[in-house]
Amino acid sequence: MVFTEAVPRYQWTTMAPRSRQRRHKKPPSSVTPMVVTPPTVVTSVPLTLSKPDPSIDALGFFSLDNNVPGLSQLILQKLNMKSYEEYKLVLDGGASVSGFGFGCLQEMFQKMEDTFRFCAHCRALPSGLSDSKVLRQCKRCRNVYYCGPECQRSDWPEHRKVCQELRLVAVDRLMEWLLVTGAFVLPSGPWPCLAEVVQGWDTWFSMRCLQLDATLDAMLSSHAMTTLWASVGRPKPDPDALQGSLKRLLTDALSRPLTLGLGLRALGIDVGKTGGSTVHVVGASHVETFFTRPGDYDELGYMFPGHLGLCVIMVGIDVSAGFTQSTSISPLEPGTVQLSGHRGLYHDFWEEQVETGQIAHPDLVVAFHPGFHASPDLMEAWLPTLLLLRDYEIPTLITVYSHQELAASLQILVDLDTHITAYGANPFASLKPEEVYSNPNKQPVYCNAYYIMFLGRSCQLDKKQLEEKVDGEV
Repeated sequence: MVFTEAVPRYQWTTMAPRSRQRRHKKPPSSVTPMVVTPPTVVTSVPLTLSKPDPSIDALGFFSLDNNVPGLSQLILQKLNMKSYEEYKLVLDGGASVSGFGFGCLQEMFQKMEDTFRFCAHCRALPSGLSDSKVLRQCKRCRNVYYCGPECQRSDWPEHRKVCQELRLVAVDRLMEWLLVTGAFVLPSGPWPCLAEVVQGWDTWFSMRCLQLDATLDAMLSSHAMTTLWASVGRPKPDPDALQGSLKRLLTDALSRPLTLGLGLRALGIDVGKTGGSTVHVVGASHVETFFTRPGDYDELGYMFPGHLGLCVIMVGIDVSAGFTQSTSISPLEPGTVQLSGHRGLYHDFWEEQVETGQIAHPDLVVAFHPGFHASPDLMEAWLPTLLLLRDYEIPTLITVYSHQELAASLQILVDLDTHITAYGANPFASLKPEEVYSNPNKQPVYCNAYYIMFLGRSCQLDKKQLEEKVDGEV
């Protein structure tokens, strides 16, 4: 689910045991494995903003109360936490929080489900109900709750538009546990066809079909799958529904690395140059970094057979502390991908690391769901970075959740006089629907649904042309 249309889900980042890591099949011995730089102690350089850095995670969390007053506190209560600061400590892998944790899987899944318990129509929480009322699920989607038949009937004209899609959301958020804990192993290995043939999910699934079928069949009959559905307190869906969920989860996990590859392709980046290529992921948060493990970006490497090394650096004030690693990495080896992270604002990172020559200039910069359209505070924080990317003429790709965000973000970039080279529907968008958390009857959105690419100054579209082109986008 998403807190707002710009802020992704939170549950598994706090509920999953840190000792359980996602596992990946080892590539064949003929393929050089991915390399992740060893963790080191990183001394953060103090930031000089006159007020706390606007965090998209924090803004999203507290915005829950705008639609459902008291929802943020209910979530903290179910997580056995007293404050958002404690939540951030767990998220950042810092000191343990007293009382945090769950005695068994059944308790964990029940507490997670409890965070969704509010009336989708009147927004009442359990604590605000009279003794004669109880929240009950919609029997069709098993995703939203109502405090009584009257609210459910009143809400049906809106809920019916999304009920079927929310049924998928309800299954996916439980099945995601298999991916987070490593029980669901992502298929891996060199692509058995020319990379140019793979233009989207249809051709990707066709390419991986034999390997994927075996993986999904094994997962459906696994002990982990049996344990999951014995713990959640609801009927187990049929095999076709479970297989569909696993495929959606797979696209969600691979959407980011393949979208990076889309940007490298479309913007004509030469991944065969001596010394390798560098990609900066700006505005990175716990979503990109908390569960990132060696192997997560295998597909990016397989997308460019013969590449001379790919360096991906995640930069953002919400980068997970467990992922924050030295960015002074060793020279790239052909066929390898190096991942590292830096906590801070990108324009500060640029001055301290790039301009001083410690880090190579990026060949591509990517921002996943930057959300600068969502609030003045976020726009203020993003403005120096957007101007830097424009003035240094760095090939840049950003992604957004929805057509509405696409239009708003395009207009901001036009106003900043950036040269927009391309935009549209992302062929590697996640196929996993995301519920807008505090407004479940809002149309679900999809991670990386649309992209925008820009390079330098002088956008070729005026406002009227832009409106006409965006209106014509699917």
